[in-house]
Amino acid sequence: MSENSPGVQAYIKRGTAFSSAEAALRSKMRQKKFDTIAVHGLYGMEAALANQGSIIEPAYLSPAQHFENSDHMEAALAYLMPAWAYTRIANPGLHYLEQALALLEGYGFAGETSACMTSSGMAAVFMATNPFLTQEGSNTVMNIVASAKCYGGTFMLFNQRYAKERGIELRWVRDPLDLNEWADKIDNNTRFVFGEMPSNPGLGVFDIAALAALAHQHGLPLIVDSTIATPALMRPLQHGADIVVHSVSKCLAASGFAIAGAIVSRRDIPSRVGPAELRADFASYVKLLPMRDHGSSLSPFSALMILNDLRSLRSRVDLMSKNALKVAEFLAQHPQIESVNYPGLSASPGHEIAAKYLWLADGEDDYGSAVNRFGHLLSFNVKGGVRAARAVFDGLGMIWRATDLGRIKSVAAIPAISTHQQQGEEGRELSNIPDNMIRLSIGAEHPKDIIEDLEQALAGVEKSTVVSV
Repeated sequence: MSENSPGVQAYIKRGTAFSSAEAALRSKMRQKKFDTIAVHGLYGMEAALANQGSIIEPAYLSPAQHFENSDHMEAALAYLMPAWAYTRIANPGLHYLEQALALLEGYGFAGETSACMTSSGMAAVFMATNPFLTQEGSNTVMNIVASAKCYGGTFMLFNQRYAKERGIELRWVRDPLDLNEWADKIDNNTRFVFGEMPSNPGLGVFDIAALAALAHQHGLPLIVDSTIATPALMRPLQHGADIVVHSVSKCLAASGFAIAGAIVSRRDIPSRVGPAELRADFASYVKLLPMRDHGSSLSPFSALMILNDLRSLRSRVDLMSKNALKVAEFLAQHPQIESVNYPGLSASPGHEIAAKYLWLADGEDDYGSAVNRFGHLLSFNVKGGVRAARAVFDGLGMIWRATDLGRIKSVAAIPAISTHQQQGEEGRELSNIPDNMIRLSIGAEHPKDIIEDLEQALAGVEKSTVVSV
């Protein structure tokens, strides 16, 4: 290494000036409202002038960066100055998206935040958890403590890839509302605590602040999958969580033009393992080191699609949440429905905890006082078992049948035969996902039309039941 050479030092100095200017802009943007951050991020007028005056963030589709000379290349590849070098490591378009998400997830949080984009939501879950699963010194069996109420892909990653393939002990928490159950499963060999809130598809919740305090007592990070809430409704770092993961493909990118994931972390997180860099700035550590080697990077074109979706996040989530509550209330009183899972319903077991954490960002500006919003996702169990549930599902005429959620269009799925099929009957019983459950992601259509579609699908089942009798 020749980092002490005058040429390399000159580039380090140039990089320091760039980082200082960006830090000043980031500090300025942190004073703005949520919507302003979503629209602008860190792409300001100076950046535009450096990009032919484009007022929209440009997409750098070239996979590699040209360097001025060997000193420039050395300083950049040693991470001694900001650069992008190769899109598997970084990219200007990804940088703008990461900065925007870090600011949004850190909205109202006093500390600094960092973000790392990944190729999918599952890549984000993997990259957020795998760095803690290193064998250091002792041959004791490490364990992870996680809520069983989670997305099917997460369940399979933990249960199949970590537990069965790598011998890591997996300790599922059946009732995430029960703090004692969490406490009973944490010990000296636990590496991290993981929860999804609200969960997909059961809409389970937990007390983030209480669980974060418990994890920190043991020197452990709390990782929260906040995909369903998005930062428009909940920002777990504000409540003590250390790392937040998102399947950006969902509500953050509601148009459906991109698959992506994100990791957002605060600084100086607790961990029993790993280098100092991991604790100091986890998201940046993951981006520049483990993810560089695993290769789960995001396409810069996808980043551009997501940036455009991100600009309308808060108003879109507000509308979809209001629609979802109306649909949940309709389903809750329908005679063909066994039960409805939606934290916005006062009868929901987790309603009080959900109301503690799920608030529309800057809602007081729109409504005169702070307002709870409970997200776009709900699920319901149909009376008559799996055959009745399939009949309702097949009878939908406007609501799309797909394994997707968070879209601007309403979408339905049967988790037992789709998103959670692979975890098997035992795994679905653990996660409380019955065969007659339909997951429903509410879009931006008029709620009257969504309800009419559900009504006619349910009516078809009622008629067939009468005929069969």
